[in-house]
Parts: sequence; structure tokens; C-alpha cells
Amino acid sequence: MATSRSSKNEVPTSRNENRVYPVNTMTKVSINDDYNQSNDGGFDICGWILIICSYILIVFTFPITVVQEYERAVIFRLGRILQGGAKGPGLFFIVPCVDTIIRVDLRTTTFNVPPQEILTRDSVTVSVDAVVYSRIVDPVGSVTKVENVRSATQLLAQTSLRNMLGTKTLQEILSDREAIANQMEVHLDEGTSSWGIKVERVEITDVRLPQSMQRSMAAKAEASEQKASRQLKEAADVISSSPVALQLRYLQTLTHIAAEKNSTIVFQIPVELLNLVRPQGRSNRMNEIFT
Repeated sequence: MATSRSSKNEVPTSRNENRVYPVNTMTKVSINDDYNQSNDGGFDICGWILIICSYILIVFTFPITVVQEYERAVIFRLGRILQGGAKGPGLFFIVPCVDTIIRVDLRTTTFNVPPQEILTRDSVTVSVDAVVYSRIVDPVGSVTKVENVRSATQLLAQTSLRNMLGTKTLQEILSDREAIANQMEVHLDEGTSSWGIKVERVEITDVRLPQSMQRSMAAKAEASEQKASRQLKEAADVISSSPVALQLRYLQTLTHIAAEKNSTIVFQIPVELLNLVRPQGRSNRMNEIFT
């Protein structure tokens, strides 16, 4: 009697039995996803051994740390930041030989921008320095995203000051300091926000001109003053040659005062006019009173 065999693999249960059972050759293969495992925040065997030894040291040494109200602590455990971000303020335990703690000061700090030699838009060389007020708002970002956050902020402030004032004229720098400081504050805040830094205020403290420029400006001002004094002397000579011209000048001054709608007007009357309208005796008495 002919028997048919299945195409699947058949394994006999024993030599005396003719029964066969199908065996599924497809096996499920499990693949370890190292990327997902690393994202789970787990440690390897060496890491757990160090943690266990550290907990044994905790029993004998009882390590604690204190973080002030104005500070935050960023803790790295075997190179990874603990869940929850920065710790503090207050008192908490650390694991010796495993944890690395970095204290971050959240108070507002100030630094001076060194004097920068800037060539203005109208080709004038000036020296400008400023003061920047900033503070840390993201302790974890200030530690993990930049090596030295204070130095990076200072360098950015220097370059921003040079680039911004290079597009201004000397007159604009001298007259619009507050507007320039506000623009620089916005520019710095945009650049340092990814580092966890908040720029609160920028002040331009001093604008110094070269010595040659100062001498030329002083000579120009002196020449203008001499020219104005000569013109004033010439006008006085013209008025003194004609007494009526002085009276016309008085009337012109009275017209300007009356145009402003003032309630009280003080006007000078020459003593010579009183001599024309009073008798000779009384005029002599008036002269004695005024003298």
C-alpha cells in the first residue's frame, strides 16, 4: 500500500512508530536594537557594578551636597544627565565615583566689552566699549550646548558691536546710543537663546574719538566762535552809530515776546527818553536817583 509524504519536514517520535509530526522550520529571530536600548537610559554590566560599589560607599561616607537658592546642579551619572534636568535648590545625595556635579549660577552677571576700534560709515575711526547684563535661564543647555558660555557670550558681544556700529555714521553713534544699545540687545538675545542665556540689557558706556579728530573739531569750534564774535562786533558798531536802530531792535524784541502770548512783559526804557518828557529840574533829580 502506497503512502504519501508531506512536503514539510517530518520527525518521527520513535523508531517503532510510523507516525510523523510536522515541524515548522521558520524560527523567530530577535534582533537587539542598540539605538533603542541606548535611548532607554540603561547601563551596561560595568556601569551597574560601579553603581553598586558606589552605593556601598554611600553607606560608609554618607555623601551629600547643598545647592543654594540662586544655583542649580547639573548631575552626570556615568556621562548621562539624570532625568528631571537640573537639581536644586536644597540638599540631596550624590553617588560617589559615579556622579559628576556641575553648579550653575542663575544670577545676573555683567561683563565689559573691551574697547573696539570701529570704522564708521563716514570713514571715521572711533573706539567704543559697552556693558552687557545677562543670566542663565537653562542650566542644562548652558552646560551641554557650549563649552564656556561666558566666553562665548563675550566674543559674540564684541563681534555684534563691531558689525552694528560699522553701519552707522559718527553723528548717529553720538546721538542714538540708546537705540543702538536696544538693537544690540535684541541681536545678542537671538544668538544666545539656544545656549540657555538671556541678555537683559546692553549699555554703550563711552565713545572716544582719535586725538587728531578731537584737535580738528576743537579748531573748527574755535573758528566758528571767532567768526560769530566778529559778526556780533560789526552789528554792535552799526547799532551804536544810529540810536534809532537800537530802538527798532527793542520794538522787534517786543514783537517776538508778544507773539508767545505772555501775560507779563518786561521792557527796558532808556533814561534818555525820560529826559525828553520831564522838566529840567525833575530830570536832574531822576538822574541822581538812577546814578
